[in-house]
Amino acid sequence: MVSEALQKRVNGEAEVNLQKQGEQHPCHSLNGRCGKSGSERKSVRSCPDDSCREDNTGVASYKDVPSSVDIDVQPDSLRKKTRKQREISFQDMCNNVDIFDDGDEDDEDDSDWEPLQKLREIVKWFCTNCTMANLDVAVHCDSCGEHKESAILKHGFFAPSFVQDSNLLKTELEMKRTDKAMVSQVSTSNSSTAIGFDERMLLHSEVEMKSHPHPERPDRLRAIAASLATAGIFPGRCYPIPAREITKEELEMVHSPENIQAVEVTSNVISCYFTPDTYANKHSAQAARLAAGLCADLASEIVSGRAKNGFALVRPPGHHAGVKQAMGFCLHNNAAVSALAAQAAGAKKVLIVDWDVHHGNGTQEIFEQNKSVLYISLHRHEFGRFYPGTGAADEVGTMGAEGYCVNVPWSQSGVGDNDYIFAFKQVVLPIASAFAPDLTIISAGFDAARGDPLGMCDVTPTGYAQMTQLLNTVSGGKLLVILEGGYNLRSISSSATAVIKVLLGESPECDLDDHLPSRAGMKTVLDVLAIQKNFWPVLESSFSKLQSLLEIFATERRGKVKPCKQRRRAVVAPICWQWGRKRLLYHLLKGQIRVRSKGC
Repeated sequence: MVSEALQKRVNGEAEVNLQKQGEQHPCHSLNGRCGKSGSERKSVRSCPDDSCREDNTGVASYKDVPSSVDIDVQPDSLRKKTRKQREISFQDMCNNVDIFDDGDEDDEDDSDWEPLQKLREIVKWFCTNCTMANLDVAVHCDSCGEHKESAILKHGFFAPSFVQDSNLLKTELEMKRTDKAMVSQVSTSNSSTAIGFDERMLLHSEVEMKSHPHPERPDRLRAIAASLATAGIFPGRCYPIPAREITKEELEMVHSPENIQAVEVTSNVISCYFTPDTYANKHSAQAARLAAGLCADLASEIVSGRAKNGFALVRPPGHHAGVKQAMGFCLHNNAAVSALAAQAAGAKKVLIVDWDVHHGNGTQEIFEQNKSVLYISLHRHEFGRFYPGTGAADEVGTMGAEGYCVNVPWSQSGVGDNDYIFAFKQVVLPIASAFAPDLTIISAGFDAARGDPLGMCDVTPTGYAQMTQLLNTVSGGKLLVILEGGYNLRSISSSATAVIKVLLGESPECDLDDHLPSRAGMKTVLDVLAIQKNFWPVLESSFSKLQSLLEIFATERRGKVKPCKQRRRAVVAPICWQWGRKRLLYHLLKGQIRVRSKGC
C-alpha cells in the first residue's frame, strides 16, 4: 500500500526530502534595528548552526511533528530498505518504482510497504497584526491573539481580534456610523486639523521574500487609514493637503549630497539594502520624497495659520536617518525637514519631542549644534544595549548648544503610561515652557505601545492621548505629529486615532495624574534632572522635590523588609573544660555556638 504522503506527492500536492528534513532553509533576519532589542523576534525553531544567527522556520524534524500527525513504523523485515530510503527523495520514488530493488528476490513484494513516517511540511501563517509566525492549526496568533483571518486592514482596530463574529463587527460598525452622524456637522472646509497622506507611499515594501515579514510594511498605514475611516475622522473631520515630493535643495539642508544620491539611485534597482534591516525598492525613493514633502508642507501650513495642527500619516519613517546615512528603516529625516521648513515659514524656535521607543539618533545628530531646535527624546536605552545604542542622559548637545538635546533613557522594558506622564511633567514640560517654541513637532513612534513586538513596553492609547494633550499647550496649539515606528497594527491604529482625536479638540478618556511612576522610571528622571538642571534652572526645584520623594520611597521599602537577626557573639569556652568536670558543658556550648552561627 502506497502511503498517503506518497500519494500527495504523486498528485503534486507535497514535496518532502527525507535526507534534508533537518537542514535549514536559507533565512534572512533583520539584524540592525530588530536584532538590537533582543526580545522582538520569534521563530518556530532556532537555527542549530552557531555560525548562523538566522531563524530556521523551514521543514521540521521528527521531534517537531505534532502529536496529531500519524506515524507509521516500518516492519522489521524492511529495515534494510529503510536505510536506503533515507538517502532518496519522494521524487525518486515516483519516477523509479525499482529503486528499492537491492537484489534480494524475497523482498520483491512490497505491497505492504509503508514509509518510515508520514511527514509533511509544517505550514505557517504570519499574523497580519504583529507578523509573528504561527502553526497552521492555530486559529488565533499565539503572540497577540489576532484572528487568522483578521479584518483589521478593512476596519482598523474596530475589527474584532479574538473572534470572527460578523454580528459583533456589524454592531461595532453601526456604533461608528452613529458617531459619524453626530459629527457630520464638522466638514473638511472648516476643520482645523490637516492630514498628510498619499497612497504611493504604500509601494515602498521589501521585495525579497524572507523567513519573516519585515515589521515596517505598508499595512501599517492601511490599518491606521482604515481606523480613521471607520471612525469617520478621515475623510470626514480632517482635511487632506495635496502631496508633493521634497526638492533636492530642501533635502540638502538636512542630508549630505552623497546620502541623497544613495537614496535616489535605488529608483533604478529592483531591491537593495542600506543596512541589513533597511530596504529599498524602485518606489522607495519617491515614497521618501513624498513623506518628507508632506511633512514640510504640514509644518508650513501650521506656522502660517492655515491649519491649527496636523498629522503626517507617512512612511518610510525618518528619525534614524542622519546627515550621511540611511538606517533603522529610515531614508530621509521627516522631522528635521519639517523643523527647517517651519523656520523658513517664520518660526524662530522649534521643539521636537520624540516618544518613539528607539532613540532618534539621526535627528539628534542633525541638530546637536543648533540652539534654535530643541530635541527631547524618551526612549528605551538600557545603558546602550538597546538599538541604536545612543541617547544617554549625558548627551546634551555640543559646540555651544549644550542643553538643547535632552534624553530620557529608560533602563528597562515594560515602561508604561505612568512613567511617561511623570517624565513629561518633571522634564519635558518645564524645559519646553522655558524654551517657548513657535511650533512643536512630535516624532510619534507607537512602538512603545502595549503589544508591540519590538518595543516591549506598555503605553496605552490613553497614555499617548494624554501626552498629546500636555504638549498641545506648549506652542499655542501649533502641533505637528509625524508617524515614526510602531509594528503592532492594532496598537498603532488605536494609538494614532486617540492622538488625532486630541488634535480635533477631544479630551483623553481618563486622567493619569494620580498614578506614580515605577522606581526605575523615577530613578531615570532623577538622573536626567541632575544633568539638565545645569542648563535649565527651572528644573532645580523639581530635582530637589524628586530627591526627597525618592528618599521616602527608599525608607518605606526598608521598613517593609524584615530585618536580619543580629548574629550572636561566639563564646569561647576554656580548653581545660574539655577534659575536666565541665566537659559536657564544653561540648554543649561548642555545639550551640556552631549551630547558631549558621543563621543570621
